[in-house]
Amino acid sequence: MEFTLEDISDAEIARRRSLYEPLTESVRELIDAAIRTEVDDDTIREVQRTLDTAVQSLRAAQTDGPYGVRYTADLQGMPWGNAVIGLRNAIAPPVRPERQDDGTVTADFTLGSAYEGPPGCAHGGVVAMILDHILGDAGSADNVPCYTGTISVRYLRPTALGTLHAQARIVERDGRKKIVRGSISDAEGETATAEGVFIVPRSWDGPMPRRITSTEG
Repeated sequence: MEFTLEDISDAEIARRRSLYEPLTESVRELIDAAIRTEVDDDTIREVQRTLDTAVQSLRAAQTDGPYGVRYTADLQGMPWGNAVIGLRNAIAPPVRPERQDDGTVTADFTLGSAYEGPPGCAHGGVVAMILDHILGDAGSADNVPCYTGTISVRYLRPTALGTLHAQARIVERDGRKKIVRGSISDAEGETATAEGVFIVPRSWDGPMPRRITSTEG
């Protein structure tokens, strides 16, 4: 896995965010509009020509390959191409995880037309992708890095498109192994749950977290 280190200031990060975030939101709106539009044929063709011109303009200068994982000199992460949280990725919902004082990671987000599987509902793969990310964030909420071992998802009922809530937390630790559980909910309650096993890498030389059992989780 390749990481990129950029020696940039907080002000430069803020400048880039203010520049790219609105662009990404416009493209996100474009995706939704393209899925649901019912305009006439001539309008579709004219919009396509406009978009082709815009794409050529953006491709005039770009990186080779994917955006990657970028960090500032003080190791502030910029995962802006990420499929779940990427600030510059218009197919990211996006999800904005927040770490609570008790170690729980939560996120409130909206899934629109681009994420549909069954009519009016989120695709099961999208649900699993978001749970994978939330569980991963929760697995490192104790500031001890870890990698995904396994994740299992249980679909309780269809997840309707719209406003949703995700949460996850570590429920068990034993040596280098952490068990993390999480869920996605709508206004009626949980729609899917997940449990994952996360492993602290052997290269980690920092303090290990204390052992807990699921009764504390």
